[in-house]
Amino acid sequence: MIMHPAVEVILASQSPRRRELLTLAGITHVVSPAHIDESVLPNEAPVPHCERLARAKAQVLAVEHPEAVVIAADTIVVIDGDILGKPRDAADARAMIARLSGRTHRVFTAMAVAHGGRTESAVEEVSVTFRSLSTAEITAYVATGEPMDKAGAYGIQGYGATIVERIDGDYFSVMGLGLRRLVALLERMGLRYDFSDGVTR
Repeated sequence: MIMHPAVEVILASQSPRRRELLTLAGITHVVSPAHIDESVLPNEAPVPHCERLARAKAQVLAVEHPEAVVIAADTIVVIDGDILGKPRDAADARAMIARLSGRTHRVFTAMAVAHGGRTESAVEEVSVTFRSLSTAEITAYVATGEPMDKAGAYGIQGYGATIVERIDGDYFSVMGLGLRRLVALLERMGLRYDFSDGVTR
């Protein structure tokens, strides 16, 4: 039997959803959030924006932990060409949900893997359609507190699941980490995903 040595994996995010997904896939990891400026650059399009942030987060931690495999991600919600980030307050969250109500928007999740001086990245695009929501429903949903730390002011895996009518694409990417795409990135880095051992060389 060939033994493949496991490698240390660092998740450069404090998102509990991303941690849950890595755990779901059996990837043992430690959490070490990367603190970077996430502002949108002048004239920066949505896809380059989220991919730049994911790569920057991975590279910041890779410098501090050169032997580890660093996984980073960035998720944005886009409608009418506008990037909807995390809401500033409840009023902002209500405005975002009202804008998405009854319409289709796009969710982009960029993922980056840094290891051994290299960084590989990719972006997953998913279309999400909301059912039409009344003002009372929007107010009640925002009152749960769920929207406050999420791009676009909703969470697909929580109460927000009841306001989504349709998803075209990878559900896990909407949660914040596309596992299929992540495994492909690991392979591009010369790393191996093992169902029982997580990430190995």
